[in-house]
Amino acid sequence: MTDPERMPRVLVVDDELNIRELVQVALKFHGCVVSTAANGGEALRQAETSKPDLIVLDVMLPDIDGFEVCRRLRAAGNDVPVIFLTARDTSSDTVIGLAIGGDDYVTKPFSVEALVARVRAVLRRAARAAPPEDAGEADETLRFADLELDEARMTVHRSGTRVELSKTEFRLLAYLMRYQGRVLTRAQLLENVWGWDYAGESQILDTYVSYLRRKLDPLGPPLIHTQRGVGYSLRLPEQAAANRAQQAQQSWHGEPPSEQQATGPSGA
Repeated sequence: MTDPERMPRVLVVDDELNIRELVQVALKFHGCVVSTAANGGEALRQAETSKPDLIVLDVMLPDIDGFEVCRRLRAAGNDVPVIFLTARDTSSDTVIGLAIGGDDYVTKPFSVEALVARVRAVLRRAARAAPPEDAGEADETLRFADLELDEARMTVHRSGTRVELSKTEFRLLAYLMRYQGRVLTRAQLLENVWGWDYAGESQILDTYVSYLRRKLDPLGPPLIHTQRGVGYSLRLPEQAAANRAQQAQQSWHGEPPSEQQATGPSGA
């Protein structure tokens, strides 16, 4: 994780020399310490030895592709944030990259300014997620129904059964639990969970909600509910049904939804 008193370390992995140099110069200008690698094997070695705070990782590498590099990092217990660079702008590539533990992705050809903004956003998010030194003294557990999330230990249990989540799944569930019972808009979730304005890219949110449902729903009744045209909420099934009935009645009478239903927490 990043330390505010030192410059963040970023590893840039790409087999194209001009891209490595371009990104290296841009990130150094914005206050990062940058190292580079031209292939997956070297990326894995540097990730182990230099302990970067973030990796900018090309998907198409000559030896081990970027997805496999990320898989091996996660399998080894290395949770360094990863931003994928991909020349293939397809939803399947996006889903694969995020599902295996990637934090973000940028499609080639890309704007250097946009990549730098993504790097800074992910570093900020990682810094916020780092637990304080005295976190062990406080109760960092969120609870809703039979769901329990321990922010200090990064663990989730439902009905006493441990649920393994990726970092992004954990952040999304934690945010839903902090504002349980409220309807959270897509914009709120994308800004507060991903730390970036994913305008036009809300399929990322839908994908991760699907992941959470797939892991949580087999252990009990559905808790994450879709608010059509607005976003999502964490509610008990009977609460969700009552909310839908109220909205249907309001729609029938031409009444606008209540402020809390429409927007959730302000400034969250």
